[in-house]
Amino acid sequence: MKKIITLTLNPALDKSISVPKLVPEKKLLCTDAKVEPGGGGINVSRAIHKLGGSSIAIYPSGGYTGKEFDALMAAEHIESVVLPMKGSTRENFVVLDASANLQYRFGMRGPELCEQEWQQALEYIKEQNNIDFIVASGSLPPGVPANFFGRLAMISKQKKAKLVVDTSGEALQHAVQGGLFLIKPNLGELSTLYGKEKLAKEEVVSAARSIIASGGSEIIVVSLGAEGAVLVTKDIALQVKPPDVTIHSTVGAGDSMVGGMVLALSKSWSLADVLCYGVAAGTAATLNPGTELCKKEDTERLFKELKQQ
Repeated sequence: MKKIITLTLNPALDKSISVPKLVPEKKLLCTDAKVEPGGGGINVSRAIHKLGGSSIAIYPSGGYTGKEFDALMAAEHIESVVLPMKGSTRENFVVLDASANLQYRFGMRGPELCEQEWQQALEYIKEQNNIDFIVASGSLPPGVPANFFGRLAMISKQKKAKLVVDTSGEALQHAVQGGLFLIKPNLGELSTLYGKEKLAKEEVVSAARSIIASGGSEIIVVSLGAEGAVLVTKDIALQVKPPDVTIHSTVGAGDSMVGGMVLALSKSWSLADVLCYGVAAGTAATLNPGTELCKKEDTERLFKELKQQ
């Protein structure tokens, strides 16, 4: 079995509640909070586990919220490497307005990591052997340099590991300078990487190939929301549109997609099947409330549907 490591520098306790209607200046009766471990790479590891695979989740943790986070990870049987930090693990809140079926997402900034705290993540990966895939996903917390993923890219090349990065902003721009295996930008993030304010959908493939040609990434999967996703390499371009489903939550859908793709890649599937399985996992996540992510049975069913398109 291929060895997959995920890295999340800004994990969060995700708390999801529902109210009958979101009204300002009123005390609102809400449902009991559903609490789950979250953050980019954490959700990727959880998705891989739900889909029958395995990975090692590396993340910093601290404070009382960190203890609760670690307990939740253990309860889900996710193999983890917990890096101690002085600050407390952040919290995120998701509120569903049941009357309008609208979701409101509140993300906290996260504690500052000192150099020693973020360096320990790189040092741990340096010490590992036989790594096949490294998935670095999510935002960079305060204190972490914008070129962190670029440093990780250098280590990945030394380890001959395939680095998958799913982030945004300045961190993503620095990351592609290091040369990656796969990135998953949305249309806006691809536009920024391409140096254009806005891209039309028909420009996606040419924009992605310009980044590939410059050595930024071997594979680019562009997320198009309801339109699905486009996978681009220097030789091929594939698009998969998700089937129509009733959406309960979009939280973690992108992470489920990455988890599905990486698991498929670890099994040496064709890129067409990798994309289909990723879109299936991402769509499956939207069928569940909160940050429950994808279920294997939903993903397999949707994968079969997409294969028949």
